[in-house]
Order: sequence, then C-alpha cells, then structure tokens
Amino acid sequence: MLRDTARRFFETEVAPYHSDWEKSGVAPRSVWRKAGETGLLCVTLPEKYGAAGVDRIASAILIEEQARLGLSGPGFSTHSDIVAPYILNYGTEAQKDQWLPGMVDGDLIGAIVLTEPGAGSDLRSIRTHFRHDGDEIILNGQKTFITNGQCADLLVVAAKSGDPVATKELTLVVVEASRVGVSRGRNFHKIGMKAQDTCELFFDNVRLPASNILGKEGRGFPLLAKELAWERLQIAIGAVATSAAALEWTKEYTSERKAFGTPIADFQNTRFRLAEIKTEIEIAQVFIDRCLSEVNDERLDVTVAAMAKFWCTELMGRVLDQCLQLHGGYGYIWEYPIARAWADARVHRIYGGSNEIMRELIARRL
Repeated sequence: MLRDTARRFFETEVAPYHSDWEKSGVAPRSVWRKAGETGLLCVTLPEKYGAAGVDRIASAILIEEQARLGLSGPGFSTHSDIVAPYILNYGTEAQKDQWLPGMVDGDLIGAIVLTEPGAGSDLRSIRTHFRHDGDEIILNGQKTFITNGQCADLLVVAAKSGDPVATKELTLVVVEASRVGVSRGRNFHKIGMKAQDTCELFFDNVRLPASNILGKEGRGFPLLAKELAWERLQIAIGAVATSAAALEWTKEYTSERKAFGTPIADFQNTRFRLAEIKTEIEIAQVFIDRCLSEVNDERLDVTVAAMAKFWCTELMGRVLDQCLQLHGGYGYIWEYPIARAWADARVHRIYGGSNEIMRELIARRL
C-alpha cells in the first residue's frame, strides 16, 4: 500500500513539474506540504509525532519510487531519514516535541550541515565554531554543498566549541534558519541533481539558546558515526533502484529503435550487455536486502555500509554509462531520462563520504 501511494504521489505531484524545478534549482514548499499530508515524510518517526511509525524498509520503498522515475528532487530522504533521526535519537523531549511534528507535516524542512569549503570527508578540519555567552551560544562559520540549503528551516550543524584549530571534537547544534545572522549563498548550478537545491550557508554571530545543542557537547562524532551507516545505505538503495530504472528504460528503447532494419535489442551485443546488467542488479539487490534486514535489527556494521555505498554507486556508474551508450545519440539529450540519470549519478560516488574514503574504511578492517 505504501509503495502504491508513493508511486501515485511521485507520478502526479512531482514528475509533471520536475523539469520546471530543474530549471529553477529548487522544489516549492507546496510539494513538501503535500508529501506531509500524504504521510510520506519522516515515516519511521513514532506515531506520537504524527508519523506512521514504520520501519526503514518503508524508507527504502520511498527512495526506490523516487529513483524509479529519475527524480533528483525534492530532497525528501535527507529530511526524513538523515535530519529527523538525529533529532529523534539524540534530542531532548522538548526538542522532539518542538521540531518533529512540523517535519512530519512538511512545515519544517530539514538539512544536515557538515561540509565546509576546506573540510569534506575530514570533519575534524571544520572551522565552524561557537562560544558560550550565559544561557546562549554564539555560532560563526561557513558551510557548503548543503542539500535542501535554500529551503531548509532546521539545520543540524556540526561545529566546534571554542578554538576550532585547537579543538578536535564536534558538537551538533540545531539552528533555525530564521535566526538573525543565518544567510544563504547562491544556489549551485550543478552537473546533475538539478531539482535538489544545494547551496552555501553562512553563520555570522548567530545567537542560539544553549538548549539547541543536540546530545552532549563535544560528543558529535559518535552520533555522526552511528547515523552514517544508515545514510550510506540510503545512497546504496537509491543507486540500485536507479540502475534498475535505467535497465527498464534501455530495454524499452532498444526494443523500439531499429538499426539496419532490426531492433537494437535483437543484436547479440545488446542482449549480452543487458543480461550482464540485469545479473549485477540482482546481486546488488540481494546485498541491499541483507543490509536492510540488519539496519532494522540495529546491527548494520559501519564497514558493511561503506561496502554497500562504494560498490552500489560504482555499479550505478557502469550501468548508466552502458545504458546511455545503448541509447546512442538520444542518450545525450536531456529530455531522455537516461541522460538526466547519468548526470545525477556522478555525485553518488562523492557525497556521503567519497568512495576513496569508503575503500580506506573497508581496508582498515581487513
């Protein structure tokens, strides 16, 4: 039932407008509210906050249905399955009551704010910092490559307490984007993922109540490490779903397109390539299903999650490149979904921790 509901929602409320959002670089707030009304935001949160209270297989279904249509935006999964769990798992009861119902309804849009111009995968190098001033903290810094950055209301920010050079430990702070001193930079013109807004954020002497600290001060790294496994599995889920969608688009195209009077699908080269792609996708899906079972039992190993992110996104890159090739010149035309998916796919090997970092994490456990 959830898959049917999600499929109808993406087909009727997102797909018809997606090309316009790609041009504007952001999806409107109205679609977030519609998703909330339909019950598709933050589905894993408890029912007391207005959510469905289901498990993470439901989240995977939503990711798959969005990927099936090649929809790069809106950034629902970042909001629902990255930002909201930080507040749920590490927030106080007051924090959860204050913010989670609005996230379920789509009235409050969330963003995770980690990366800086000089610090990507190496979060110990970040410079964003805060100092205490009575019952308040004062936040300063700059962040970049922030998904949902243009439309977000709640920002879960990684910062350091005190001197950012001398201090290595991180603290997570929830920042309301409406606060004085918070400003947004330009919306980046990206190669792909064009309907998902991504920008810089600036914090200039932003005053916040100290109660906006999430979890314990200086204990941000353990919180990030615990949640990153699920974040990386989400990327892997989307990668496999996108690969499966690309296979379907290519099967349809090669069955209709002819060369020398013969459908391209009848050539041995095409059939063999599609057979290889289908096999690799099936193998990847078995791995994803195993990881989903483990994450639901709260036993997904961080190294296994790194393997899933690394291997499935590398697979997606190969699959989309081969499928685009089988589309010939039409594969390079933006109106064809394979072209957009090919462009959208490239960043998956970078965000959530680059695949080079994933290899390093895996190697450490050998």
